[in-house]
Parts: sequence; C-alpha cells; structure tokens
Amino acid sequence: MKVAVVGATGLVGTMMLKVLEERAFPITELIPVASEKSVGKKISFKGKEYLVHSMEQAIAAKPKVALFSAGGGTSLEWAPKFAAAGIYVIDNSSAWRMNPANKLVVPEINANTLSKSDFIIANPNCSTIQLVAVLQPLHKQFQINRVVVSTYQSVTGTGVKAVQQLENERNGVSGEMAYKYQIDKNAIPQIDVFLDNGYTKEEMKMVKETCKIMGDDSIKVTATCVRIPVMGGHSESVNISFNKAITLAEVNKLLASAAGVVVQDNPSEALYPMPLTAQDKDDVFVGRIRMDESFPNTINLWIVSDNLRKGAATNAVQIAEYMFKNAFFA
Repeated sequence: MKVAVVGATGLVGTMMLKVLEERAFPITELIPVASEKSVGKKISFKGKEYLVHSMEQAIAAKPKVALFSAGGGTSLEWAPKFAAAGIYVIDNSSAWRMNPANKLVVPEINANTLSKSDFIIANPNCSTIQLVAVLQPLHKQFQINRVVVSTYQSVTGTGVKAVQQLENERNGVSGEMAYKYQIDKNAIPQIDVFLDNGYTKEEMKMVKETCKIMGDDSIKVTATCVRIPVMGGHSESVNISFNKAITLAEVNKLLASAAGVVVQDNPSEALYPMPLTAQDKDDVFVGRIRMDESFPNTINLWIVSDNLRKGAATNAVQIAEYMFKNAFFA
C-alpha cells in the first residue's frame, strides 16, 4: 500500500502525515513529494526517515493513492498525470471542486457517491466542511431553504507565511507580510480575491460547495468570510431557515447523533465551542443553538473545527479510508 503525500513539507501536508500515522492508515511505503527545492531532503514518519521525491519520481513509484496539498496550479498540472498512471488523487486545492466531472466529498455526507472510476476526488474548502457537517442532518429532516454564515478564520488557513506574520507582529519583529494589513489585534474582512459581485472567492466557494456536497441547488447560501488573529481553528456564526417547523429539542437530538459532530451547548456553565478547545481534534463542534426570535422556523448556532485537521488533512485521509475499506485499491 504505497501512499504519496504531495506538498508534504507544507502546513496541510505535515498534518496529513500526522493524521495518517495517528489513524494507522495501512501504509507499506510512504512517498513524500514537494517542490524541486525540497527534493532530496528528509522527513520523518513513524520513526523512519524518507527522502522527498519529485513529481516524476512519485508517479514512477506507482503509489495507490496520492494526497495532494500543493496548490491549485500544481494540482491542475499534475493530478491528471497521476490519474493517467492509475493513481487515485485526493486533492485539497480548489482546482477540481466545482468541476462537474469530479466528486466533492465529506465522507460522513456523500462518500457513497464515489466509484472506482473517480480518479481525482476533491476535498472541500475548510470552512465548507464544518458547515455542511452540521447542515446535512438538519436539512434531511427539516429542509433548509436559507443559510447566512459569517466566518472567523484562523491564519493557519493561509499558510506558514501568515503564521509567521502573526508571530512577528506579536513579537514586534518586522518581516514578510502574508496580508495587506496587520493581522494581530485586527479582523480582516477579506479572504482570497474579490469577484465582480462584491463577494470574495472564499465566500463564493462556501455558497457553491455547500449546494454541491448536499446535492441540492435550492439551498440559498450567503457568506461573509473574515480572517482573525487565531492560530488554529475556524469559527462560524450560522443562521439557518427551514421549510418545516422545528424545535430546539429536535435540533439538539439530530446534531448529537450526527457523525463527526459534537454538541457543546450549556450556557449556564459557559460551555460552547472555541478554537482553543477544538484545536488538534477531528470533530466539528456546535453550540449556542437557539431560536431566531426575529424569523419563523429559523435558528442560530456556532460551529468550530480545526481547519488543518477536519477542514483539510483528516477529511482527505477519511476519504482514503473509505476507498480502502471499499476495495478501491485492490
């Protein structure tokens, strides 16, 4: 069972290696892949050292599956080459997400849509994954008609450069800027580039990906995405309107039994999800569940998840686990 990790030296790639080890994915040989400047360097995995490979070397090694986290441009160029060699690709970039020919998968929701002919599988946006994990069980029961979401996203979602910027600012050190503005003691209401409609690319990803994953284009989604000076974990304030009458008891019961979701909701003891307590965990945490008193059949809630784990690495590994269990790699 050869497994390649493309982008193995980046934040998400490093987390993929950690999650593969933690979850005891049945690897017989690891093939770490990175940019040309990193080829020949060594990384550690399960107490052993592995040489970093080039793309060509990785394809020649014939892994069963390649977990990609190396950016959209790299994925557009190389994922088809891996697929042509009979290697399954699970891609963490936005390159394939909205391509009608590629599945966009959160295993708890729609892994059963995968077939052995799906050689390039898209991993959704981090903020979308945690959102749909909560929306799907509610939609199945009460039929969602509208979602309004505001995000509070960690700098780790941008990458190493952003983490360094925040650390530099907190330590009074000048350095390279990942953002146009200071992020420490600030909130930046822009994630990715602005589009012609006034929304950012990140916001429109949430709109389009939510409908695709849930298989229902009738759900109306609107989003505002904000970067905040948090080191790990994305948070979301979500307002959800339903076509059917709901009660808080029903909502809590559904979410408590939803796969991969943990309800943390006890206001009297100040229990609610936070990035600090969600960090290094694979679950999606939901709390502050309450009726919207301004509109019928509507609730407000708060969702938090570790964006590097369930929002990226863990979700990709869970897809690979589903494929292994269902003999895709036979």
